[in-house]
Amino acid sequence: MPAQVRSWLDRLQGVIRQFSVAQRTIALIGVAGLVLGAVALTSWMSRPTLSPLFTNLSAADASAVVDELQSAGVSYQLANGGSTVLVPADQVDAQRIALASAGLPADTDGQGYSLLDQMPMTSSEFQQEKTYQRALEGELAKTIGAMDGVDSAVVRLAMPAETVFVAQKSDPTASVFVRTLPGKELSAQQVQAIVHLVSAGIEDMKPTDVAVVDATGKVLSAVGEGATEGLSGQQTADYEERVRSSVQRLLDSAVGAGRSVVSVTAELDYDDRESTVEEFSATPDTPPLASSTTTEEYTGTGNGGATGVLGPDNIAVPNGGEGQGTYSSTTEDVTNSVNKRTETVKQAPGAVERQSVAVMIDEEAAAGVDLQALQATIAAAAGIDTERGDTVALQAVAFDTSQADAAAEALAAADAQEREEQRTALIRQAAIAGAALVLVIVIVVVLARRAGRARREALDLGELPVLGPDGDDRLALEGVGDDELPELPASPVPTEPDPVTRKRAEITALADEQPGEVAELLRGWLTTGAGVRR
Repeated sequence: MPAQVRSWLDRLQGVIRQFSVAQRTIALIGVAGLVLGAVALTSWMSRPTLSPLFTNLSAADASAVVDELQSAGVSYQLANGGSTVLVPADQVDAQRIALASAGLPADTDGQGYSLLDQMPMTSSEFQQEKTYQRALEGELAKTIGAMDGVDSAVVRLAMPAETVFVAQKSDPTASVFVRTLPGKELSAQQVQAIVHLVSAGIEDMKPTDVAVVDATGKVLSAVGEGATEGLSGQQTADYEERVRSSVQRLLDSAVGAGRSVVSVTAELDYDDRESTVEEFSATPDTPPLASSTTTEEYTGTGNGGATGVLGPDNIAVPNGGEGQGTYSSTTEDVTNSVNKRTETVKQAPGAVERQSVAVMIDEEAAAGVDLQALQATIAAAAGIDTERGDTVALQAVAFDTSQADAAAEALAAADAQEREEQRTALIRQAAIAGAALVLVIVIVVVLARRAGRARREALDLGELPVLGPDGDDRLALEGVGDDELPELPASPVPTEPDPVTRKRAEITALADEQPGEVAELLRGWLTTGAGVRR
């Protein structure tokens, strides 16, 4: 070890020996804090940045992926209950390729079209149909599981077999089981998205033939009914809010913000109607499409013989069967051209059946406003149709502002309390920081004072000359003559100490000041002497 470093270490040991118990405790706590901070900072800086390798993995796939990563010696971390695997960002692409070559993630819970790759050539027609159905179910389940808030999904299809022995083919139906993430709930739009996603993916399936059920057993969409209940309520609320905000903006510009209240109630028709109308009209100026005429004529004499002709009371009339007779008949069949118009009208659900708007204005703000003109303006802004039964009610009343004032005072008090708490927290943090700074300064000053003390060293100044009365070394003082100087007694001549004693004192002082060097020197002498004796 270099002598300079050893000297610094010896000085440090000497300073530490002079510390009191409290100073040593504070110093140890400070050193421990610095060491822990350095270790934490080093660990944080050396930690690699992790990125998701796979998300929404099943338990089997997550276990297989973790096993592959462990065998490859890649560090990983699990998140989201084990469904997400994180690896260092610079290894994401390489590990995805490596795991894909190993067939991971296999997704055994919902295999899709990969089932068709595993189908043998000797499979029967029934096996092919069921495998294709399972593939459709798996693909739809994976697609639904990728939606926001959905943890997993299961799709079951009921597809009627194609046969020629039935007169009418049944429509296919589907059932969807959805498990949402903790704290999540599917909205009406998401349920509609699931319904239309499944129905559009299956041939001849209608949206009303899809049933959706969540993990709590709640029916979100029923077969034959759909999910119109939640969707209709949302559409009605959206329409009411749109009309209310339109009228409210108009009133805020007219009477000022906070001086009016608007309420809108609407009834919407969600029945799906479809009607077909056929109209026929003749065109007289247009020639007929087809015409035919049939004429029949007969001429002959009567030779009735014994039959005769019966008269009244069934009495035969003489010569009644004799005479000349003719017959003529004409029939005409004409097919005229007729115009035909077929119109199919399908009414989409959501039409407004009736709505009512209620408006209240502060009487102070309504003092200079024409209420009748304002009511007509509100009716025009809200789209009021009197023939449909819509109504508008406008009234000027005195607003009760006590609650608003109390709320404003409460908000002001809360703001003041929050500012006071922030000020108190800031003062507390400043006090803690100041106390810590003062403590650090005290420790630094104490250490500096301990380390700044100069070591006492013995200096050999030699023998001082003795001033005699006639010597040249007499003290010369400016303005003082030699006769005026006081007579001083002769200084005692120091006796020279014993050389052995002086050497012993020097060795003792050296051992006190530099114990490490002395010990190292003695250890070297002893080692050298032992080697010589051997």
